[in-house]
Amino acid sequence: MAIRAVVFDLFDTLVDLSMRDLPRVEVRGKMIPTTVGRLHEVASASANVAFDHFVDTLFEVDREFRVSRYEKGLELPTLERFEVLAGRLGIGAPELPQALTDTHMAMIRDQVRIPDHHTRVLGALARRVQLGLCSNFSHSKMALDLLDESGIAAHLASVIISDAVGFRKPRSEIFESALAELGVAPDEALHVGDSLHADVAGAAPLGIRTVWITRRIPDVDAALAEHDGPRPDHIIADLAEIEGLLDPTIC
Repeated sequence: MAIRAVVFDLFDTLVDLSMRDLPRVEVRGKMIPTTVGRLHEVASASANVAFDHFVDTLFEVDREFRVSRYEKGLELPTLERFEVLAGRLGIGAPELPQALTDTHMAMIRDQVRIPDHHTRVLGALARRVQLGLCSNFSHSKMALDLLDESGIAAHLASVIISDAVGFRKPRSEIFESALAELGVAPDEALHVGDSLHADVAGAAPLGIRTVWITRRIPDVDAALAEHDGPRPDHIIADLAEIEGLLDPTIC
């Protein structure tokens, strides 16, 4: 079956995201790059809250949501995360969760880098097949703004973000949403992503052919050795290699 659509992951696939340059803050005795210092400053403008208490409460909320949401493949919107945090801290300022969300997302956005040739590559691909996005991310607005600002959105026929649909990869529902919006069968699609667990192991059981992009993978052999799920159909180091995979004799 010929490929009619290529569906991409977002972070570390279409764009690169590294947290290394976030402000370094001492958290529980370790210096780490994190948004938590600035988040504490924002919260402290609404109430007197000690830094350690703020961090401990945030970590407690995240642990609980890891069990109730992430381990079940369900998304946790950033705004909801901070609404729960504000409640646990006893801060009644109604504007605080949105302020925390805006601050956190602005700091994350500043860490995004877009390889120079990616928009050009997507433009060439979009002349041959439909392009879609299927991404795990907890704040749709930031992702959509990023796609618009970068020029990537102009090449996408469909955008599916876990924050909007409620499910995270590798859950089948998020991939099925992408296929439905593009109007293609699983065997007419390629899914391209950097995660063997979320992207490859999520798409393959549906019959979607998979492409593992390794540009941001430090040790490809080690990652493959540790992965006990389905193997990717194709392994590429750069987005520009995808056009060669659209030949029906290859796929």
